Amino acid sequence: MKFVLYRDAKNEYRWKLVATNGNTVADSGEGYKNKADCLTTIASIKKTVADAPIEEKS
Repeated sequence: MKFVLYRDAKNEYRWKLVATNGNTVADSGEGYKNKADCLTTIASIKKTVADAPIEEKS
């Protein structure tokens, strides 16, 4: 998997998490005016996602 950083139609930074098969499995859901803010969010996700619990809803 890899994070892809790009600019949207509003020229804001966004990220998406892309699987090895090319499918997007997650995205930022919002644009960031500053590239640094977008990169900070990616770093935060990379640091904390391994500890994320799994919640099942019925």
